[in-house]
Order: sequence, then C-alpha cells, then structure tokens
Amino acid sequence: MLTLLNLLSAVALLVWGTHIVRTGIMRVYGADLRRVLSRSVAKKPMAFVAGIGVTALVQSSNATTLLVTSFVAQELVALTPALVIILGADVGTALMARILTFDLSWLSPLFIFFGVVFFLGRKQTRAGQLGRASIGLGLILLALQLIVAAATPITQAAGVKVIFSSLTGDVMLDSLIGAVFAIISYSSLAAVLITATLTATGVISFKVALCLVIGANLGSGLLAMLNNSGSNAAGKQVALGSLLFKFIGSLIVLPFIDLLADWLQKLPVNDEELVIFFHVFYNLIRCLVMVPFADLMADLCQRIIREEPETDLRLKPKHLDSSALDTPALALANASRETLRMGDVLEQMLTSFSKVMHGELREEREIRRLDDDVDILYTAIKLYLAQMPKEDLPEEDSRRWAETIEMALNLEMAGDILERMSGDVVDKSLNARRAFSVEGLAELDALLEQLNANLRLSLSVFLSHDVTSAKRLRRAKHRFRITTRRYSHKHVDRLHQQNVQSIETSSLHLGLLGDMKRLNSLFCAVAYSVLEQPDDPRDEE
Repeated sequence: MLTLLNLLSAVALLVWGTHIVRTGIMRVYGADLRRVLSRSVAKKPMAFVAGIGVTALVQSSNATTLLVTSFVAQELVALTPALVIILGADVGTALMARILTFDLSWLSPLFIFFGVVFFLGRKQTRAGQLGRASIGLGLILLALQLIVAAATPITQAAGVKVIFSSLTGDVMLDSLIGAVFAIISYSSLAAVLITATLTATGVISFKVALCLVIGANLGSGLLAMLNNSGSNAAGKQVALGSLLFKFIGSLIVLPFIDLLADWLQKLPVNDEELVIFFHVFYNLIRCLVMVPFADLMADLCQRIIREEPETDLRLKPKHLDSSALDTPALALANASRETLRMGDVLEQMLTSFSKVMHGELREEREIRRLDDDVDILYTAIKLYLAQMPKEDLPEEDSRRWAETIEMALNLEMAGDILERMSGDVVDKSLNARRAFSVEGLAELDALLEQLNANLRLSLSVFLSHDVTSAKRLRRAKHRFRITTRRYSHKHVDRLHQQNVQSIETSSLHLGLLGDMKRLNSLFCAVAYSVLEQPDDPRDEE
C-alpha cells in the first residue's frame, strides 16, 4: 500500500511540476507566446510548428489547448488553424516526453536550488518567475525518478502480475486501459512512462505496451473534452476535434499493431526505449498526416456542436479570458478592454438620456436595460481581477490593477446615477406634464454633449496613460464645473423673471445639474490617477 501511495504521490508531483512550469513561463513570456500563436495561423505549417514550440516551453499540451481555445472563443482565430496548432501541441508534448526520460536526474537538485533562490529573492520580477519555472522543471525530473522507483517494486508484486497477465493482446481492451491510465494519472506522460517500466520488467508484452501508449494518447483527448465540458461551443469544438484526430489515428494503427510490434522488436533497442520512441513517432506521423484534413475536421465539429441561439439578450463579458490569469499583463489588458466596453454602454446611456429629456418615454426602459449591462460587466471584471494573485504582481501591474478596478467602479456608479436621473425626468417632468424651458433644455443638452466628450477622453486616458491627454481631461473637468455654475445662475435668473416652465421644473433642473457634475467627476477621476504616478518624468508640468 505504501508503494502504491508513493507512485500516486510521484504522479501528483509530476502534474504539479508541470503546472508550476506553465505558470512561470506564462507570466514571463505569456504575451509573446500568444503573439506567436496568433500570428502563426495564416499557414498550416507555421501553425503546426508554433504548436510544437509553445508546448515545448510550457510543458503541457493542455496549456496550449487553453490558449488556442480562448482565441477561438473570442473569434480571434478560426477553428481550422486552431486544430492545426493542437496537432503541433501533441507532437510537442511527445518530444518533451522523450527529452525528459533521458537520465537528467543530476539536473533536478540544481533546478530546484537555483529556482528557489531566484523565486524567493526576486519574486515579483521576471527572474523570480523564471525561478518558479526552474522549480517546476526540477520537480518534473524528480517526479520521473520517483515514478520509476515506485513502479518497479509494484511490478514485482504477484497480484499486479496476475492483473497484467490478463492483458493478452486484445487491442481494444488494452487501448481502453491505456486511456484510463492517462485519465487517472491526469497525464499521458505518466501513463507512457509507467507503461515503459512495465515493459522493461517483463510484466506486459511489447504489443500490449504499444496498445497502452495509443490508449494513453486517446485518454489525453478525453481529458481535454472533460476540461472543456463547461466552456462555450467554440471550446468544445476544439476539444472534440483533438479527440477525433486521436481516435481516428488509433483506429488506423490498431489493426496493424501485431506487424508493428514484430518489426520494432527487430531493432537493436531495448523494449523500454522502443515504447518511448513509438510514442514520439506515432504522434509525429499521425499529426503530420492529419494536418491536411484540418478543414474537414473543423466542418465536422461545427456540425456536431452548434452554437446555441442566444436567448439571454443581456450583455456578457467578451474579453475576460481565464487562461490569461497566469500572465498578469495579459489579464490586465483583458480587464481593461472589458472596462472600455462599459464605457461604450455609458455612452449609449447618455444618448438615451438625452432622448428622455426630449420626451421619448420608451428610452427610459432602454436606460434601465443598459444599466443592467453595466452592472453585469462590472461584476465580471471585479471577480476576474479578484482571481489575480495581487501579492505576486510587479509594482506597475499592481498599480494598473487598482486603476482598472477604480475605473470600472466609477463607471458602474455613473450608470446608477444616469438610471436615477432618467427616472426623475420621467416622474417629475414627462408624467407630470411639465416641460423644461427652451433655454434650460438647451443648457442641459450642452452639458450632456460635454459629458460625452469627457467620457470618451477619459476612456482614451485610461487606455493610453497619455499625460498630455490626462491634463486635457483635468482642464475639461474644471471647465465643466464652471459651466455648471454659470448655468445654475442662469436658471435662478429665469426664476427671478417668473418663467413658469423654469419654476415648475426648478428642483428637477438643479438636481440634474448636480448629478451631471458628479458624473463628470467620476469620468475625470482617471486623469488624477495618471498624473499622480510616481517617478514618471512626463508628469512634470
């Protein structure tokens, strides 16, 4: 029992080491890797090579699949090149399996030691994150040693020999067991490594080992389907295409497994090495053969898994890609893009509010709907940013994190104010049959136009951090306050002149002026955030 626990813990350590490598590499080079993938989709050979390279770096075809799936979900990459990249990822993970099974045990303590030194000493820098990746590599190499050490005595146990003696060459059963191996161990690499060990000790025949390897590859495809079971249709299509490619490959190879086993065993290489080499070349040949059929597979997957018709008309987050959370710069960029969408909705609300003031009652319902959209986006951005490990962020990213959440909060508050303003106009003006004076309505329209301009400028400042624009926005805020004060005095003059319309709408008019001033302050707050950044020579007047 203790030996079995050692084996399970070694497999768990392998999975954890892979996760650490992926996290470290994605935080340092995630933006570059995404750029490589997004620019490699024009031609299939480039997409294939990009899949191999990215997977070799992040040590996980699942990580590459997550990146590609997010591209497809955001309609940045079509399904066909995405499937080609996934085929390349399968080759990349097989090649890394071959490299990692070399005797690199002497590197494990070095990777772990220097990784810990860099990670603890400079945690929030690129060197610290590379140290994290180094720790992961060391743990992977250590886990591979532990798997071999733990699997060897297990294979000598009489009960285990009896169990595996039942694998007499039924290719379908053996492949199914290989798939179960991969799913249980959560790693096709671990399943292939255990299979090689069982072959070396004579517990299973070479033919059975080849079937288990094919099944392990199929199991990794099933894992991808399970991981994407909760994603949208695009994510499921990518995972389904990968699984079908693996399934078709197994159907083609399994009938010839006897011939392959006999031919390979004639080579002057021991059975354990042959299992690893078969794993590499099976994936390489299978994926190269499948690349020309990526278009047909994409069409098939889109027919099997169709986009469900949109029944919920509410706005939904579009850019909050969870797979980017390991790369703070990318995750913050995604949150910023979603915040800009909030700004677009606010601009629509200002336009609708202008129509409400001019008597279009139905626009009040539109404003309520748009405010619900703003609330949905704000909640999504807040929860997305909350998932980021803020304590690990560099100072610049930490400041951007705070700016993004503050900007989103200000826009959400502005949406609530606009909804209340719209309700006040409907209740106190339209339903009460009271109209603004011609001069008063013109003044409110002028302020709304300025608010729209300031909102657009604030979104530009938030996105670009341009100090010159931030100063323009700060001056615009002061001009708006001066204009609001002047219009307040004009309204009082109209009251003094006994303007009936001004008298009837006086409390509403002055209330709207105050609300607009608050809206303007919320829009312009980002200017002070940019201008108060420390150690930035551009901030000097």
